[in-house]
Amino acid sequence: MTSIPQFWDSAIVPTLVDYIRIPAKSPHFDKDWAKNGHIEATVTLAAEWCRKHPVEGMQLEIVRLPKRTPVLFIEVPAAKGAEKAGTVLFYGRLDKQPEMSGRAEGTGPWIPLIRDGRLYGRGGRTTATRCSRPSRRSGRCSRKRSPTPAR
Repeated sequence: MTSIPQFWDSAIVPTLVDYIRIPAKSPHFDKDWAKNGHIEATVTLAAEWCRKHPVEGMQLEIVRLPKRTPVLFIEVPAAKGAEKAGTVLFYGRLDKQPEMSGRAEGTGPWIPLIRDGRLYGRGGRTTATRCSRPSRRSGRCSRKRSPTPAR
């Protein structure tokens, strides 16, 4: 069995690096989002990652509606004995805010950078901290925001 830090470094960080490279701006900032295909690329990347690392009983669907960004819908049944505990919903988006000025020379919003064990790039932190980073001690999702998505 892989430890959580090993899984983080080998399976999650490389996918976040790939995600950062995609300039998938929010439709508010990219009126041609459908034609440009960047949001589609992020949804495909996320779906492929989930299929490669499925949770037991997971059902995955990419929901597409006319003139709307695609939605990655994942359903996982409750663990045996917890069926009556209620439903949990996680929401996150795969589009990003537009690039901004003031970056250090040689860096950019769509250029992932790992420096001193920290991952930098547009969308890397917000995506990674939506309960996708498990606590290193308990293996459960951390309730407090971590300073960075990478170790």
